[in-house]
Amino acid sequence: MKITGYRSLTTVHDWKRPVGDVNGVIASGITEVPILLLETDSGLTGVGLGQHVDIARVFPAVENEDPRAVSTLYDRMLAQVFKSGHAGATYGAIAAIDMALWDLKAKMANEPLWRTLGARDRFVPGYASGLCYGLDDDAFEALYIRWAERGFTSAKIKGGRDLDRDIRRLLKARDIFRANTARPALMLDVNECWTRKQAVRHLSEIETHLDLTWIEEPLRRWDAEGHAVVGRAVKAAVATGENLTGLDQFSPLFDARAVDIVQTGSVWGVTHFNRVAIAAHAHNLPISPVGYNANPVAHAAAAAPNSLGVEVQDFHFPIGLKVDQQIGDGGIILGDEPGLGIEVDEAAIAANRLNGAWEVVEGPHVRPQRAGLDLGPPARASSK
Repeated sequence: MKITGYRSLTTVHDWKRPVGDVNGVIASGITEVPILLLETDSGLTGVGLGQHVDIARVFPAVENEDPRAVSTLYDRMLAQVFKSGHAGATYGAIAAIDMALWDLKAKMANEPLWRTLGARDRFVPGYASGLCYGLDDDAFEALYIRWAERGFTSAKIKGGRDLDRDIRRLLKARDIFRANTARPALMLDVNECWTRKQAVRHLSEIETHLDLTWIEEPLRRWDAEGHAVVGRAVKAAVATGENLTGLDQFSPLFDARAVDIVQTGSVWGVTHFNRVAIAAHAHNLPISPVGYNANPVAHAAAAAPNSLGVEVQDFHFPIGLKVDQQIGDGGIILGDEPGLGIEVDEAAIAANRLNGAWEVVEGPHVRPQRAGLDLGPPARASSK
């Protein structure tokens, strides 16, 4: 079998609620979902999810290659761009191809990817994460009650701008999830919006009110020394890594003993997760991938010996994607369909008339002008 070409599609995910974080909110709740279809001369097609605008520069590394050589092809893609760098959009393209290659490899074996990767159990523990920054208090409570009804015992909320609001919501989440456990695990994600001292000050106050399981991305992703400072000053674990691309970017965190919960972005693919998981395991650290549409990296998390669990962000899937998994019992129940278990309905995607808006100026992927510069209470919102 050889890889012969690729096609790109774009569908949308309708969250049916505003989604975002301290950096911005998509009020419509509609976000685009890029799909890569990797074609072969056998008729099998591999599915990869995530942006891949730089694929034309990366694809020559895998063209006419046997898709079963996934790990070697991953390194060939890195070698293809070694002088110009592999971060950002380029790594997104590498990841989408990598995901499609793993999908093909498992399809050729006629088994689900979690089996191909060596997992024993189809169940992957998860934690509830509603991308909830833009919700009012009533909508916030209603959303997390739905998670509790599906058996979840832990939750992560988005915050960082208003400490009183963060504490109030963490306490509300604790009350909700006490329906399932006496001691829910509670996490706060501030998406790199704090300074070192701000993080220590705010976390110290939060910890007078509740037992915080982890603080996620308190500082800029590259500040290994700062993460170590925060980790030594508070009781909560420090979680970070979702925006790092490649083992080279994790090394400073490991060397500085600056991370307690090692995270990977699901949009960076399966091989990336596997390699970071092994490195984390060598440092006696747990690994946890952040969530993404259709939860593709959950297959790899099922096989990792140090997998803590997966962020689960929603109960349903993007338009035109049929996904063989269930959200329940406090996690993800993977199915038996070959590969990732993702079936693409191109007709449904073509018929869709909704437009995604993930990259709009006020959205969560655009860093605000004064991010990390708010040292006091929330400032009045700008009229511009």
